Amino acid sequence: MLEIESIEALVAHIEAYGGLEGVVVQGLDLRGEAERVCGVSVRGAVFLGGRLGDRVTAHAMAGGATIFPALGGLPYKAYRSGLYTLAELMAGYQRGVPGSFERDALDSHIYAHFQRHKNAPGPVPIMEALAQRLHDHGVDDALDDLLTGVGAPRRVVAIMGGHAVARGETIYAQVARMARSLTRRGYFVATGGGPGVMEAGNLGAWFAPSEDAALEGAIEVLSQVPSFRMPGYLEKGYEVLDAHPQGGESLAIPTWFYGHEPTNQFSTHIAKYFSNSLREDGLLAIAKHGVIYAPGSAGTIQEVFMDAAQNHYGTFEVVSPMVFLDRDYWTVDKPVYGLVQRLAGERQYADMLALEDDPDAIVAFIEAHPPVPYVEGGH
Repeated sequence: MLEIESIEALVAHIEAYGGLEGVVVQGLDLRGEAERVCGVSVRGAVFLGGRLGDRVTAHAMAGGATIFPALGGLPYKAYRSGLYTLAELMAGYQRGVPGSFERDALDSHIYAHFQRHKNAPGPVPIMEALAQRLHDHGVDDALDDLLTGVGAPRRVVAIMGGHAVARGETIYAQVARMARSLTRRGYFVATGGGPGVMEAGNLGAWFAPSEDAALEGAIEVLSQVPSFRMPGYLEKGYEVLDAHPQGGESLAIPTWFYGHEPTNQFSTHIAKYFSNSLREDGLLAIAKHGVIYAPGSAGTIQEVFMDAAQNHYGTFEVVSPMVFLDRDYWTVDKPVYGLVQRLAGERQYADMLALEDDPDAIVAFIEAHPPVPYVEGGH
């Protein structure tokens, strides 16, 4: 259904089509447009939130439209029409003031609201549960617009790995350089949007338009506060952004399920969800040009096998690369790679598996192995 998100778009649609049949009108104050709206058909239209006024409400109900009322008392918009930006999530944060992120940032207010309902005895109240699901549906829609709209489809490569990897570690720097290289080659890097490997992925994409030395300098600055658990973590990020305010595009897909972790500061598009399961499955689903696995713990290993299942059964009708960074980690420390190989057997994705220590070799493998259509039982 067509979504209308401004009065200008509403007027233009009515002038072009003579009515509002079958459209979604989202978050608009229509009280000043009552004459216009009440003069046309609204059959099959959906009004999400906004302020309709008595006259438009009566016309909508009588004319076969559906009305979802505005949901008040929430720190977030249940009816989202776009993805988040860093500025929106960090609204209220006071730079350089200790504890300001946890106390003042919108991101933290939403997390506190989510935690109160999550930890309260009994199920989440139905209106809160519905509001969260409506929110996540809006994020889904906005993400689909990003990936399939003007200039799309984008060639998405996801980078997965541990949140505990410190800024400045060898793996952190390798991932950042790899993400920079992928972005320069026209891929759209996506991460889980948190710290560690995820931040490194978005950081590398941000520095794709810059000279190589700029990324190395940024990593040096960031490594002065290596963990998100340390005071000054966000300030070091802003110090880098102050010095390099323009960067390459990338996507972060975080969740308030892990809301104690700040959303990393280097993604240009942020699809933040309440539901962690939707977020993880969706991130793997959109990464049709491959998923790169840097060292990580249980969460990363879970994602490995979710991705393997998608390839194994052709869930999204294509088979995509699965590439593992750090040979010792994935064969000795967490010997997952051999199991994935045995699981693949002679299926198509057996040819899409790679294990490398060299980030440049991973980029080359991604380029040499574009996604292929899934064939049942094929090789």
